[in-house]
Amino acid sequence: MNKDLIAVFENLEREKGIKRDIVIQAIEESLTVAAQKSVSGASNVTVKINSKTGDIDVLSEKEIVETVEVPAQEISIEDARVIDPDCEIGQFIDIVVTPKDFGRIAAQKARQILTRKLRGAERDVIYEEYRHRIYEPVSGVVKRIVKGSDLIIDLGKVEAVMPKREYPKSERYNIGDRVYALLLAVSDTENGGAEVILSRSSPEFVKQLIIQEVPEIADGTVIIQKLVREAGYRTKLAVTTTDHKVDPVGACVGMRGMRVKNVVRELHNEKIDIIPYSEDPIELLQNALAPIEIRKFNLNEDDKVISIVIDDDDFPAVIGKKGLNAKLNSLLIGYDLEVQRMRDYKLQMTVQRAELAESDDATLDIPLERIEGVNPLLFQMLVEKNYNTPKALLMATPEELAEIPGISPDLADFILEQIRKQRM
Repeated sequence: MNKDLIAVFENLEREKGIKRDIVIQAIEESLTVAAQKSVSGASNVTVKINSKTGDIDVLSEKEIVETVEVPAQEISIEDARVIDPDCEIGQFIDIVVTPKDFGRIAAQKARQILTRKLRGAERDVIYEEYRHRIYEPVSGVVKRIVKGSDLIIDLGKVEAVMPKREYPKSERYNIGDRVYALLLAVSDTENGGAEVILSRSSPEFVKQLIIQEVPEIADGTVIIQKLVREAGYRTKLAVTTTDHKVDPVGACVGMRGMRVKNVVRELHNEKIDIIPYSEDPIELLQNALAPIEIRKFNLNEDDKVISIVIDDDDFPAVIGKKGLNAKLNSLLIGYDLEVQRMRDYKLQMTVQRAELAESDDATLDIPLERIEGVNPLLFQMLVEKNYNTPKALLMATPEELAEIPGISPDLADFILEQIRKQRM
């Protein structure tokens, strides 16, 4: 009995999930190549392996003849009938021609082919086992850390790889650490095998974690409409509901915030913003920025740009660390986002109004009859204060207009903006 070969069969079945008949077929095919070179002059050489004992036989097909002229390809009728009493001249019969040193020589010559065949079999097993589990969270143990800090994760039947790009820079791992990650893909390798790719940076990983924690998402009551992520920094997801009685944000947060806390814990304290979804990009953006208020905005549909003005003190929070919060909000609403401080906006408007006032446009001196959006009584008060032409208003400051009874600072800004827009 070839105990070593039997051990190989059992190991591949147990560790790799490769069936014994697939292994035997691969070995037989690879050894046949070696046998054809080892058995000189023989024709139709094949190799047969006993699956129970592991014994290897090299067989050569020989023609049954009355007189042998080519021993490597022919056998006499007398010798053939020792093997098969019913055989006849002209028939072919398989004869065992295993060389004495075939085990050693064949193993050396067949190693490369055998490795390729088994790699292909292992690849098929990996595909069959994992191709239906894409985007499913899996658990494993860090087995090795290779070049570039890529992690080799032992999933049990197979070793998966989690490239450095697929986990946040803030996370550090050691051999033996347990890792929970998303099964991102199963891909072919350059050497003909297959590998399982894991990820903890993918936005889909956060989505699957939340689905596990929130049964309302699993049953379709709550829907994740948008999800964007900067791994290790922040995730933003916009949710809605198919049942008006259910608060989608509350369902995701959970009692005392336990549902979202569980997800945050798994993500090593990455921030998660859960906001109500809206098809209106401005409303969606306001939901994402709350409680910060958008003071002014402009939506450019042609260029897919939204420009907003916010209070000076809110600017750092809106932009975020290295601009990441603004980047995430831009991805969330599907528009490029431009953010401006209120003081910069006011300065810009003042400069534009001054430039308009100094222009040679004669219509700037024509008395105004009304201002769109301004109460007639307040308009009359402006006229009484000699703010009765576009030029007079353009040369005024918001603070000067706000001194008039009934005109607030916000209304003063509005009046000046209306005049500026009319002349741009």
